[in-house]
Amino acid sequence: MMEEQSQEDMAGGGLTEKDEEMKKEILTVPDAEEEEEEEEEEEDEEALPHSEILDIFEEGLARLVQDPLLCDLPIQVTLEEVNSQIALEYGQAMTVRVLKADGEIMPIVVVQNATVLDLKKAIRRFMELKQQREGGVKHISWRYVWRTYNLVFQGEKLEDDKMRLKDYGIRNRDEVTFMKRLRKK
Repeated sequence: MMEEQSQEDMAGGGLTEKDEEMKKEILTVPDAEEEEEEEEEEEDEEALPHSEILDIFEEGLARLVQDPLLCDLPIQVTLEEVNSQIALEYGQAMTVRVLKADGEIMPIVVVQNATVLDLKKAIRRFMELKQQREGGVKHISWRYVWRTYNLVFQGEKLEDDKMRLKDYGIRNRDEVTFMKRLRKK
């Protein structure tokens, strides 16, 4: 009985499903023209103008920042800002509210064990991004800023760049102010 079945299989009469699928694949191997058409389609996809790719990316980014976790971020969000927001959610970062002399409050995100220098760098990055988005002053001399102003928390100057913010008692959502340095006579 088995001999009869294997003879039928060899004769092509009783192919299994696997054999049928292989047969279809062999018979449907694309010829050279079909392969060329597929390559042209791939090239067309790659030939999208930069502006269209940028539009597609920005649409996707706009949908991403509609997420409740990321809704506080601007439309032109950077990867750094997304990572900071995620770190905030997981408790790996904190927001330090920096009060400028004009009354504006800048929400600056830094890691939990950040130093004063880390805070200064984050302030600088925040201001650079703000300027890029809004226009305005092209260049800020940060050297001048740090020579002219101190960061102050509850009356104490944050003078040691290597000292951790937590050592000054700064916690999440605490307020730090810019205060003009007194001139030495």
